[in-house]
Amino acid sequence: MVITFIVDSYKDASNGITMTTRRFARVLKEHGHTIQVVAAAVDTDGIVTGYQLGVRKTPVLYQVSKTQGFIFAKCNKKILKEAILRSDIVHFLLPFKIEKYAKRLCDKYNIPSTAAFHLQPENITSTIHLNKYEFVNKYIYKKFRKFYNKFEHVHCPSNMIAKQLVENGYTAKLHIISNGVSPIFQPIRVERPIELKDKFIILMIGRYSVEKRQDLIINAVKNSKYEKNIQIILAGKGPWKSHLEELGSGLTNKIIFGFYTEDELVRVINMADLYVHASDAEIEAISCIEAFSCGIVPIISDSPISATNQFALEVDNLFKKGDYNDLLNKIEYWYENDELKKKRSLEYIKFGKQFALENCVKRLEDVFEEVIKTKKGK
Repeated sequence: MVITFIVDSYKDASNGITMTTRRFARVLKEHGHTIQVVAAAVDTDGIVTGYQLGVRKTPVLYQVSKTQGFIFAKCNKKILKEAILRSDIVHFLLPFKIEKYAKRLCDKYNIPSTAAFHLQPENITSTIHLNKYEFVNKYIYKKFRKFYNKFEHVHCPSNMIAKQLVENGYTAKLHIISNGVSPIFQPIRVERPIELKDKFIILMIGRYSVEKRQDLIINAVKNSKYEKNIQIILAGKGPWKSHLEELGSGLTNKIIFGFYTEDELVRVINMADLYVHASDAEIEAISCIEAFSCGIVPIISDSPISATNQFALEVDNLFKKGDYNDLLNKIEYWYENDELKKKRSLEYIKFGKQFALENCVKRLEDVFEEVIKTKKGK
């Protein structure tokens, strides 16, 4: 198949949607398919054929979105048409201007198409500090619905987001498929640097932004009786970094901030004693799967709009949304119960195998084949 991904932002590796698209493109290429990517800018790496639309620099919107590791693409109609007419199927990752125009082209020229729901309204409203207003989130779901209801098949990375779509009037057949974890994420022996040898390392991976709630980890550690021996590592980047630095300035062990390549991240994960996923809103959180696939026991927010809590094997892997005192209790529980942590680690390594990227891509591949077959039969 010639599979075309249409997604505004493809180059910034700090963006979760970009990374999902890159992973899927790489595996589909390995399966023998030709992969085209249409985006603002495309770093092909010899894997994909790139169609570059250029960056849409709408005042204010461009500045705000760029701080979140995201850019919008220009709607170059000629390039979009060229890519689509060379496609066996077109897969849409977002519901914005270029995607809306490209969907019209697919329908006009009878090109099969599917979509994926990767952008939670709360990710947008948190950025503009309106996440507490539920009617705003509902409005965004309604706006997105106009686009997604044009498709017969939509990929959802979790049961939670599929349920949200149904509750908000989305009518497509929903395919619940994890975004998958790369096989590189597995337990390995890592030699810690000397300054971390005797530390209890707590890791969180994710963009530094309000809804990710790294502040809860910092406040929990600040109030822990084990504070002097705990080292926080926050892997990512984003606009909330200066706030988090200020919040953590009184800690005995200065927070380690860093953005890591995939190879580096595997080593960082395998140095950790505990993984915390504190986010209030999350469609899946591949980073949490990556961590527990390496055997790092997680503590996860029980937020009803975060799918990540589906990965809690027991109640001691959960904490109350937004409650750093409850998180503190869970951190100290695992600090004090090392033997149980080792046992749970083995359970998580086994649990993580079901999220293998290869299997997830194969399931999406099956959806593509079904859609193409149905379209040909009409």
